[in-house]
Amino acid sequence: MTIPAVVAAGDRGAARAIYGESKAFLEIEGRPLVAHIVRVLQRVPEVSELWVVGDSDRLARALGGEDLRRELRKPLRVMPQEGNLYENAWQAYRRILPGAAEGGRDPEPPDLDQRVLYVSADMPFATAEEISRFVRGGLAQDCDYSLGLVTEESLRGFYPRTGEPGIRMAYFNLREGRFRQSNLHLVRPGRLGNRQYIEEMYRHRHQRELGPIVRLAWRLLTSQRGGFAIVLYYALMHLAGAANRRGWRRAADVLRRWIPMARIERGCGQLLGADFRFVVTEIGGCAVDVDNEHDFEVARERYAEWTKAQHERALAAPGVDPGPA
Repeated sequence: MTIPAVVAAGDRGAARAIYGESKAFLEIEGRPLVAHIVRVLQRVPEVSELWVVGDSDRLARALGGEDLRRELRKPLRVMPQEGNLYENAWQAYRRILPGAAEGGRDPEPPDLDQRVLYVSADMPFATAEEISRFVRGGLAQDCDYSLGLVTEESLRGFYPRTGEPGIRMAYFNLREGRFRQSNLHLVRPGRLGNRQYIEEMYRHRHQRELGPIVRLAWRLLTSQRGGFAIVLYYALMHLAGAANRRGWRRAADVLRRWIPMARIERGCGQLLGADFRFVVTEIGGCAVDVDNEHDFEVARERYAEWTKAQHERALAAPGVDPGPA
């Protein structure tokens, strides 16, 4: 089974700029980040076609190079961005539907099971193998929304070492372990009852400031799908995460015993009005995005080394066919 992929390359809504520039157009080794992920998706056997959403004029230039065009094996389309991440995702889905005109169409009952793979544009260390493994895991779950998680162990190679810069990650502390959210989403958009919460969840996915956390918790409590249980687990996750970031591993371990992954899945499903599951992968690169100037500079400096390590890790992972090189 193959599915369309949508690359989120917009610069509106919750998108962050780096050095005043949209992250999709930052360059590593002379190539914009959005072009890096387009190249990777070409080698994912489960991907049928690519849609890239963002500043259409700039994307046309960034993706119009002859070297990239020679590598294209799958249809590549550029779509102008809307006001935020949620609108971009929904409008891309409307255009992907069979028989849709240039402006897309609303889904009908036969369209509700149409899946879409949504990925971020700023993943310089993504591999085709990791994306393929995620998609296969999501298809096996046969749910409405599969969200990628990456294990803490798989990201240790990106940490700073003596004399070498690195990137430290923030994690979800769950009973089953510590995980970082990757930038991979396998979704049946037509089956989501409360799509409006996707933008809110994305905006606060790495939230560390108390004020916005409390305000979001209050919104969850008073929403039609909210409730005390959702707020309780939301608070426990942030407390455990704060303890872990401060080096209080034992305190975080105590807290995370009360946070089973299955309960978080049910809570997210209740909020979205859909069947929601996590897919855990252990290669790691899809969880390393570029969120600030420091991370970008480190990624650029160590790109060759970390890319080589990710490919070696991917090749060592059994059960994945990356397709033709």
